[in-house]
Amino acid sequence: MRFDIRSQDRIGITQEILKVFTRQNWNLIRVEMHQHHTFVQLDHQVDLSDLVKGLQGIEGIIEVVEVDLLPGERRAQHLDAVLSKLQDPILDIDSTGKILLANSAATTLLGRAKDELQGLSMTDFIDCPLQTLLSEYSTSIDISCAGQSFLAQITPFFSYNGDRKSVSGAVILLQSLRRLGQQISAVNHSGSESSQSLIGSSIATQKLLAITQRFSSLDMPVLIQGETGTGKELIAHILHDSGVRAGAPFMAINCAAVPENLLESELFGYAPGAFSSASKSGKPGLFELADGGSILLDEIGEMSAYLQAKLLRFLQDFSFRRIGGAKEITVNVRIISATHRDLQSMMEKKIFRADLYYRLNVLNLQVPPLRQRRADIPALTRHFITRAAEQTRREAPQISAAALDKLMAHHWPGNIRELQNALFRAVAMSDGGMLEHQHLCTELAPVDTSVAMAQKIETIENWQSALGDFEKELLSSLYPLYPSSRKLAQRLQVSHNTIALKLKKYAIGIDTQVID
Repeated sequence: MRFDIRSQDRIGITQEILKVFTRQNWNLIRVEMHQHHTFVQLDHQVDLSDLVKGLQGIEGIIEVVEVDLLPGERRAQHLDAVLSKLQDPILDIDSTGKILLANSAATTLLGRAKDELQGLSMTDFIDCPLQTLLSEYSTSIDISCAGQSFLAQITPFFSYNGDRKSVSGAVILLQSLRRLGQQISAVNHSGSESSQSLIGSSIATQKLLAITQRFSSLDMPVLIQGETGTGKELIAHILHDSGVRAGAPFMAINCAAVPENLLESELFGYAPGAFSSASKSGKPGLFELADGGSILLDEIGEMSAYLQAKLLRFLQDFSFRRIGGAKEITVNVRIISATHRDLQSMMEKKIFRADLYYRLNVLNLQVPPLRQRRADIPALTRHFITRAAEQTRREAPQISAAALDKLMAHHWPGNIRELQNALFRAVAMSDGGMLEHQHLCTELAPVDTSVAMAQKIETIENWQSALGDFEKELLSSLYPLYPSSRKLAQRLQVSHNTIALKLKKYAIGIDTQVID
């Protein structure tokens, strides 16, 4: 039974109350003292009337009421309710490493009930010494607990004896690398990269979207090829968000933008103290953070030979070791790679590993350049004008027919990215409600075909190379519109075997033929 004994604020009144309990031989289970209140929990044999009668002779007692919980018990219940809502395991330990408190996520992780965990040593479940957990400073370390990898956020508690300060315990928040990857992915991922964000109604765009949607359900590596600025990363996002790994982390890294030594640590992470400038707590790599999800290796053609070999080793069984680490880590990720380079040619020149190429090129997506999907330019133009107007905080202008004709006539070597930049400059530099052709930069002049042809002629080596270049350009242009060797053969009125051999020779849509 629990009671609230309300009284005047008088020195010694609590001692008199406790003397009554002793004289009556009542079993006192718990007591809490607050100003004007003495909360007690007594043996169930004592009821309210017994307590009121026993305290009658004490001066200053105002009233005695029965309560359901003592204040400390109520706070503990509220704290448990809050902690149980947290998805990350939280543990409270004392200065000897014994567990004082664990939330529901921690009990699930450790496979023990709360009562069973209390008093057990934290070192029974982790792979690091106790001194690391009882640091004088708040810190983050990479640890393994119950066979899983976590980033541990450690906050110490202190006790004071005069001027002496000592660590009396710590609260440990265990954040799984997969959840950390999801949070990083959510921050970097705007959520707008859906199939609806692939703007365009041209046949080439709709064919690309249809194949992308089909590949999204196939949990296999995908190689995305296309010129710079065509939207390869957007296609990678659609592959991830439309597939079985949607909601899991999506990580992306540009292999051309990171030096080789940094790229290795970004992909594979490093162990504590792996090198002079390494973090003392180590660092998880993108493969760990993307566990359960997808990773985009953009500009894979720029990867060094050393990293190509290391990536190939990883793709054997999706296991690796951090730099300077001894523990083998296994992850479950989908590899999506992208490049604007001709990997087939690089492979023949021994610049890119053939075994890695075939590992990455299980499914192949060819993203057509903007000049092969000119029907999309009006829709893309309206979209980019609206976005530019939002960024420059003005009303979105209209575009004149002459300006649109100028856009339609341009060759667009920079593809969609070039179109976006051109329209942003036009919106930023114009004041009226209409974009005219003079607002577009002078670089957007129609291509002089005679000059272009003269430049092309200069690059011709011989008849066979010129014929090969023509065949490759023709097949690359038509394949997105007729995405199978049989359909393409019907369009060009040649045999199916001829087209199949040519597609294989130029590495155009090899993998999509089987699917189609």
